[in-house]
Amino acid sequence: MADLHVGLLVMPVEGMRLIETCWYFGDAFCYVFPVIMFVVVSASLGNLVFISVDRYIAVNNPLKYYSCVTPNKAMLCISLSWFGSFVYAMLMLSDHLQSKPQRACHGECLIVFSVPRVISDVVFSFLAPCSIVICLYVKIFFMAKYQTRVMNSVKNANMTTEHVKFRKSESKAAKTLGIVVAIYLLCWIPYYICTLAYGSASSTSVVLTFLIWFMYINSCMNPLIYALFYPWFRVSAKHILTLAILDPGSQYYSLNPDDV
Repeated sequence: MADLHVGLLVMPVEGMRLIETCWYFGDAFCYVFPVIMFVVVSASLGNLVFISVDRYIAVNNPLKYYSCVTPNKAMLCISLSWFGSFVYAMLMLSDHLQSKPQRACHGECLIVFSVPRVISDVVFSFLAPCSIVICLYVKIFFMAKYQTRVMNSVKNANMTTEHVKFRKSESKAAKTLGIVVAIYLLCWIPYYICTLAYGSASSTSVVLTFLIWFMYINSCMNPLIYALFYPWFRVSAKHILTLAILDPGSQYYSLNPDDV
């Protein structure tokens, strides 16, 4: 949902800022838009972390997965992600919200962050979630690899068929791991290197604007990656886009594609 809001709310406005030199949305929206941008981008990162935790639990404790990951707990995690993103946005933009809109020319909306804000953003928006995602996916990969070896060792009767099946599963897990982490790092590292190198972040910087769009691309790629490699994600997306989640008893829908 956060990635959807990035595409529907943030990218159109940022697209107009690339085309036009002036800000046509008024002073009020100049205050509101940065908050929306921070909230949805941060929520997207938070969701990525929670998906990593979900996959870790599924691989580490498959028998207890459905008792650990319940719909109520999932809703709680999603709510925490959005609430935490909102609080984080308000803290990061407190100076911007308390000051008059800065303008280099009439009708322009400038957002400038100080060095302490940039450093805080690097820690909480990049280093922390990046470390969690990488650590969890590395554990998932090695855990899946170990389980494959164990299962192969006890399947002597069906060694040929089972071996091929598990090798495909292991390869798929490794490929998903590599793509998710690589795109995540590719889209986020350049932005933070740039902001740290310059010591401050200004929304008028051409280079910074280009790198910010790289982060937006990450939000666009996340659903595609998970839809490509996880059938359950495709089923979930279908339920959301068709509004099937609003049907009575939707909590009992199966995420197994074979049951749909």
